[in-house]
Amino acid sequence: MPSVVDQMGRSVQVPDSPKRIVSLVPSQTELLYNLGLGNAVVGQTQFCIHPREAFAKATKIGGTKRLNLKKIRELKPDLIIGNKEENEQDQILELEKAFPVWMSDIFCLKDALDMIRKVGVVAGETDLASKLADGIENRFQSLSSSIKAGQRVLYLIWRNPYMAAGRNTFIQDMLLQCGFENVIQEENSRYPELSIDNISSYKPDVVLLSSEPYPFKEKHIAELQAVLPDGKIVLVDGEMFSWYGSRLLDSPAYFCELSQRLLLP
Repeated sequence: MPSVVDQMGRSVQVPDSPKRIVSLVPSQTELLYNLGLGNAVVGQTQFCIHPREAFAKATKIGGTKRLNLKKIRELKPDLIIGNKEENEQDQILELEKAFPVWMSDIFCLKDALDMIRKVGVVAGETDLASKLADGIENRFQSLSSSIKAGQRVLYLIWRNPYMAAGRNTFIQDMLLQCGFENVIQEENSRYPELSIDNISSYKPDVVLLSSEPYPFKEKHIAELQAVLPDGKIVLVDGEMFSWYGSRLLDSPAYFCELSQRLLLP
């Protein structure tokens, strides 16, 4: 079997054009389907909800952090695709004793485009993956020339306790792509927990409430508006900020619409 290097710098022996793929990450599962490899995906997590029509009949192998290793072994995959941040190291180490495990490691748009191209190579759809990555790159380049946001933003991903997307995260890079300035600038603060007083002290122009992993709703806006009376509190589609696969094709248009909406009085 040929050897390929994953985004963690590991050499992985994979077959040509794998026929039985288990995907451990929603973003990458959707990518595989969009590369025309749906028939090869024999297992995916309970959070791999896209494409919707495939999710209902797909074989589920647990959650990204709690994989069902027994079920994965029963599926006899010839390739497993995971992610360093989203999957647990001990489970990955256990799986790679028996199967080829290719891992992504993503902090920014550049990493995501590299992942898409490399997954195309590993899964046998090099040309289609390259075209997809080029299309995403072109749309983000057009976005950067038209964006006029500039607001100081706090992006919340959890409640009780509040948690925010901080530095060295993919979400942080997406905020920068939008023209926003992330108010979380402390070193080594990737997903800090925040009190309501912390939030108030940052004085963000805008608070973005993500739809995932915590499903923020309209009812949560009031409690933040009480401590930030002059700020804008906005619900946003978390998939557009955190899914780093083929969904990135849709992110630039969403970001452009969002920035224009935030500039309205």
